[in-house]
Amino acid sequence: MDAALALIGEDLKNVELQFKKDLESNVPLIRKVGEYVLSSGGKRIRPALLLLAARLCDYRGGRSVPLASVIEFIHTATLLHDDVVDSANLRRGIASANSLWGNEASVLVGDFLFSKSFSLMVADGDLNILRVLSAATTRIAEGEVLQLVCTSDLEMTEERYIEVVECKTAILLAAACQSGAILGKVSPEREAALADFGMKLGIAFQLMDDTLDYVAKEEAFGKSIGHDLEEGKLTLPLIHALRHCAPDERDRIGEVIVKDSLEDEDFDDVFALVHTYGGIDYTVRRAGNYVAAAKECLAGFPPSPAREALFSLADYVVNRER
Repeated sequence: MDAALALIGEDLKNVELQFKKDLESNVPLIRKVGEYVLSSGGKRIRPALLLLAARLCDYRGGRSVPLASVIEFIHTATLLHDDVVDSANLRRGIASANSLWGNEASVLVGDFLFSKSFSLMVADGDLNILRVLSAATTRIAEGEVLQLVCTSDLEMTEERYIEVVECKTAILLAAACQSGAILGKVSPEREAALADFGMKLGIAFQLMDDTLDYVAKEEAFGKSIGHDLEEGKLTLPLIHALRHCAPDERDRIGEVIVKDSLEDEDFDDVFALVHTYGGIDYTVRRAGNYVAAAKECLAGFPPSPAREALFSLADYVVNRER
């Protein structure tokens, strides 16, 4: 990860400075909550993707850093809202904003970040980038609602789950890559290839997140282990186990995911079934397949440090521990 980002290290530092500038507000709580979340150790994968995609497309102007900041603002807004919806207490290994300042403040600061993102996009003045990022935020909202509709649904298919992942997670990575391509004024084919790279990488990223919810140590993962299960969310490891388990085991999973509060025994039973039926291994393989397909998307670009950095970033996704 560090090697991949070394190429854009100075730009990433400038993105951090841009955050502080873009958080300016006459309301102190906005800056307080915004700075807390933005400085809480995020990996900056989405801004990095925009910066690397722009560099891959030979863009060297001054618009990439402000737009990379916009991408992280959008992502941070979704995190603030997600943690309220999920009643999360941890985010990136520290107390979530909603647990410190309450749900109301988290939702409203998230709204500010969304609004500020659009004013910054308008200031940039590129209608194509505005179109891509506004479409992405719409799909993110659709993904959140779709996930809500699918809560505790034992009939959830892998295809439907990938649809949720595309909307909720992958679309913003795709939009980051596509925005970098637009800055570089490349052909429509190359722009589409970079968007496809980001989409496949985003799916792989979320699939690995799914596995970490079952196998990571909480202090390393940075959020509560088993929280997806407690919220009734069926992710791919569990979907795979449901496809292969016995009827009585399926009934046991059904009992657990509709409970308001889970006991240690509930977690243990479901975790054991996920491992017994190879849900973790299957999901890791699927994530690896998506990463391989993502790399294929960049075959039309000549070898360069930026392309190698994007490949390294893709490899990080399937090897990370948090």
